[in-house]
Amino acid sequence: MRYSEDHKAKTHQRIIEEAARLFRRDGVGATGLQPLMKTLGLTHGGFYAHFKSKDELVETALRHSVDTLRVSAGENASGPKPLAGFIKFYLSSAHRNDPGAGCPLPTMSSELGQRGQPSPITDEMVRNRLEMIAAELANDDADEQSVLMFCAMVGALSLSRSVSDPELSDRLLKTTRKLLLDQVDTAQTA
Repeated sequence: MRYSEDHKAKTHQRIIEEAARLFRRDGVGATGLQPLMKTLGLTHGGFYAHFKSKDELVETALRHSVDTLRVSAGENASGPKPLAGFIKFYLSSAHRNDPGAGCPLPTMSSELGQRGQPSPITDEMVRNRLEMIAAELANDDADEQSVLMFCAMVGALSLSRSVSDPELSDRLLKTTRKLLLDQVDTAQTA
């Protein structure tokens, strides 16, 4: 059977998208290549026509996740308070409830660290977020505040996904969101 010229490229993209979703939802270690390929209706052996290793796929999927999050978080949107919008999005129940489409950091960062495989893409993502937050705060301690705020966001999202009590999960998001938005208001009016 002869495939169209763009078949390989489309298949490659499908593998990246599904891997990014599964890595964010289930983690890297819990996502095997065979089940991943089977989900796509492909063979395990076919994986190696697209990637040298799972590690290469992890990096590619992480990059895809970062790029996808930029769009879904409205990072390119203009408005008077993009940081407030980002906080509201990041600490929302919708983001919590759909880890496969959300930020890769709560799932993947600790796992990559535990595996001894930190990623320069993670470095880039964290630096970009810190710069975005600090630029909007624009005060003397904006760099330090940005670290605290982003760590609080990632931590709150991660914890909200890990507790079994729905009220506690909502409380973690709501309280962190409120306190961070208060901090943004204070910094931007000072």
